[in-house]
Amino acid sequence: MQELVTNGYLFIAQPPLYRIQQGKQSFWTYSDKEKDAKLKELKSGKVEVQRYKGLGEMSPQQLWDTTMNPASRTLLQVELEDAMEADRIFHVLMGSEVPPRKSFIQAHAKNVRNLDI
Repeated sequence: MQELVTNGYLFIAQPPLYRIQQGKQSFWTYSDKEKDAKLKELKSGKVEVQRYKGLGEMSPQQLWDTTMNPASRTLLQVELEDAMEADRIFHVLMGSEVPPRKSFIQAHAKNVRNLDI
């Protein structure tokens, strides 16, 4: 399937990280920066913030509205900068050995940009 990536045909639909609810209004944000900006904007009244860790936490309608609807979804193109390094990291993270995975996560946790992808 490498040709899908190298030819630019592979995309990931990015789900939101937060749902911010104020009264009957809901807002979806895709980063901590967006969430903070929206919270500053919504100064008055009760505001609820829900953090999403995975798509399984959303209702089917929420998943459609935020992630699957072609009119409103955010797509990220998958690019393969270094195939051998990507393969190595894939095996560290998805392999059966726990210690290398734990070490990798601890070493790179502070540099994560898109944790939920």
